[in-house]
Amino acid sequence: MGKPLRTDLTKGPKPVPDKAGKKPPKKLWLRILLWSTITVVSLALIGTGIVAYAYSTLKIPDPNSDFQTNTTFVYYADGKQAIGSFQVQNRVTISYDTMPQTVKDAIVAAENRSFWTDPGISVPGLMRAAAGLVGISAADQTASGGGSTITQQYIKIMYLNQERTFSRKATEVLLAAKMGGELSKEKILEGYLNTVYFGRGAYGIEAAAQTYFKVPASKLSLAQSVALADIVNSPGNLDPASGDKQAADLLQRYQYTLNGMVEMGKITAADRAAIYDALPAVQPVNDTARLGGQTGYLLKLVENELLAKGFTEEEIAGGGLKVTTTFDAAAQQNAVDVATKMTKVAANGSKKAEKNLHPAISSIDNATGGVRAIYGGADYVTNSRNWATTPRATGSTFKPYALAAALRNGWTLDRGVSASKGTNSSGARRAIKTGPQISLLQATTKSDNDAYFNLVSWLNSSGVDAGAADVIKAANDAGAPTGAAWDADAYLPLGNAQVSPINQASAYSTFANYGLHRDWHVIAQVADSTGKVLYAPDTTGVQTIEHEVAQDVTYALSHVVNDGTGRRAANIGNYPVAGKTGTAGKGDVVAAWFVGYTAQITTSVMFVSGEQGNSNLQAQGTSWVGGKYPAITWAMYMKLEMAGKDRVSFEKSTTATASPSASASASASASASARASASGSASTSTSASVSATSTTTP
Repeated sequence: MGKPLRTDLTKGPKPVPDKAGKKPPKKLWLRILLWSTITVVSLALIGTGIVAYAYSTLKIPDPNSDFQTNTTFVYYADGKQAIGSFQVQNRVTISYDTMPQTVKDAIVAAENRSFWTDPGISVPGLMRAAAGLVGISAADQTASGGGSTITQQYIKIMYLNQERTFSRKATEVLLAAKMGGELSKEKILEGYLNTVYFGRGAYGIEAAAQTYFKVPASKLSLAQSVALADIVNSPGNLDPASGDKQAADLLQRYQYTLNGMVEMGKITAADRAAIYDALPAVQPVNDTARLGGQTGYLLKLVENELLAKGFTEEEIAGGGLKVTTTFDAAAQQNAVDVATKMTKVAANGSKKAEKNLHPAISSIDNATGGVRAIYGGADYVTNSRNWATTPRATGSTFKPYALAAALRNGWTLDRGVSASKGTNSSGARRAIKTGPQISLLQATTKSDNDAYFNLVSWLNSSGVDAGAADVIKAANDAGAPTGAAWDADAYLPLGNAQVSPINQASAYSTFANYGLHRDWHVIAQVADSTGKVLYAPDTTGVQTIEHEVAQDVTYALSHVVNDGTGRRAANIGNYPVAGKTGTAGKGDVVAAWFVGYTAQITTSVMFVSGEQGNSNLQAQGTSWVGGKYPAITWAMYMKLEMAGKDRVSFEKSTTATASPSASASASASASASARASASGSASTSTSASVSATSTTTP
């Protein structure tokens, strides 16, 4: 019989053992393939498990604080004309509905055309993240990039950093996937367009629209929207104002985006054709410093006041506040124009003298205490010292405080005071009660130093120099804060005491308001981004000087302008003016002043010289007294400010009964008659004696 047929057809022939009885080895390439497959599958499974675990436990972190800030804008008093801004980043957050559809469509066409349908991540990014997580590449190796979605870009900007590592990329991808599942596409696009950097310091679409095209984002045209969407790709290299190459590169990307918008059905071919061949015109790059010119001086005053009123630095720089100031745009320009012109005039053609001179102007609205204008220097960037807020020797502009102190002590403007100069053995001044007398009104009108020294010496019955404390109190009550060289002696009204121009204007404004003091301020209102008012100053004022006292001070200071050392300040039209000249220094003139007011506005003018403002003005080659260039500067500015305003007269004196000259003659004659009667000799004319012994500081 033959062999039986095989019924197990699934079995093949058994391998033939080798001589040692072992099975033959498989081919090498088959073994490599097998183990490679096992390894890849295992790693993929491990990676998938890790990614799944990381996704389920990952929380969206707190946003990077800088990218949540909004620019605070500062405006002139009209609330419309901008002065400048405070910012961490130049950004104004706007709502999704405010953004034009052209911007939304353009950014999607330019950056991520699958945005509306993708899960928020790109597959290549996910693969790189998984590989990094299983340790195939070290954390310090850079990831080869590309393919980031808008969601991923937003995550990287708002929540992460700009490192290009696998670990950061993995976190970005996971967060993007998580955000894509938790937030609507509209919210993601809104956040992205409010956050992304457009170049030129502009963050977000609103700041970009203003920076490149001087329009709000809601008014962007199709061409402008597309250009901005393309600049996002590389702001430093795609600004068309930077050069021909940058413009050409932007045009190429601009056309790519327009083509994409047509393919996506967002615009028609006709829309594309109308703007395809040329970029929209952009604003030139502004190389002027943000704080240049007067801007820095104004913004610094605003910042200081905001801090003083309790706003934090974070709120100021990134709170998106709207600050309306008291600065009047026209008044500010007038101050700049007048200060610039008068510096040239006073320098008498000398460029060196012009460079060394420092005029300061401070102007206050009497009705509110708000600062209308301030000139602190030619350029904040070149020299940030604000001369309008820098205290310097006041000269005879300090005399009104001594006058107020005397009136408070029961003196009258008609009362006589010795105009004689007494000295001791060392040549220092000493108080004199006797000798030729002039009225307090004339002592003020003529700015008589001897009379005012004697006045303060014998101001009250407590003894020599006791009246200095009353003078300091009157100055403080008016609004001048105690400062350097405020020595409590009879020299006070002669003007070594230092006060800043802004504080002098504020104090004199108290006299203009008949003793009602309002603190000077530069902020009219602070509102948040919704328009809610967060702060407004109290401008009610406090009666710090008696009405009758301030009334008589004003009467005396009006005679300074009409009959005395301040006559050059009268030339502002048919408006009553009161004010005081001041020239500080012994031999050298270190400061020259005029401080004056109408019923509506108080303005102070100061000229100093040199880097520290303590150099000799006389060295600039001209005669320096307060009644000259400061008074002329004051009149030139105030003539512009008062144009068109109502004429308001000052109240009459409560104690003066005659004109300054008549009062002085009567007082001096009475004093001479008394002395003659006491000595038994005949009376002689006193006018020559008064003239001979008086010392004036205009």
